[in-house]
Amino acid sequence: MTVVAAALGTAVVQAAGTQAWDGLRGGVARVLGRGRPERETVELEWLDRTAAALDAAEPERAEVERARQEAVWGTRLATLLESLPEDERQALIDALQGVFDQYRPPAEERGTGGGVHGNVFHGPAFVQGHGGTQNVTLGPRE
Repeated sequence: MTVVAAALGTAVVQAAGTQAWDGLRGGVARVLGRGRPERETVELEWLDRTAAALDAAEPERAEVERARQEAVWGTRLATLLESLPEDERQALIDALQGVFDQYRPPAEERGTGGGVHGNVFHGPAFVQGHGGTQNVTLGPRE
């Protein structure tokens, strides 16, 4: 369950700042609000704080902030899922997955072609060691 919560939390954070954010934000809040308008409002506030924190992060701290937000959302979702009976838990997971599928960011925003997008590297990585050192290349060789 922790793995599922972490994956869902990561999906929330990765969508922040994309064209899909507004729709995904509303869908996630509706699902997590579970029919209670006041709960939905609280979730919208959490989502807005996440987006604001990511947007305000200095470039050199952006990856740290992204990881922090992923941990926050993973923990929040794990706590919620653990509090639910099995049938409700699976229904919530399915509903969230439906929201993510509906509002999946376009491929160019997800960076599926490889490269660095939103301070996240997407694509294959090659690591080669030389005498106890490690060389990591991100991007074209010069």
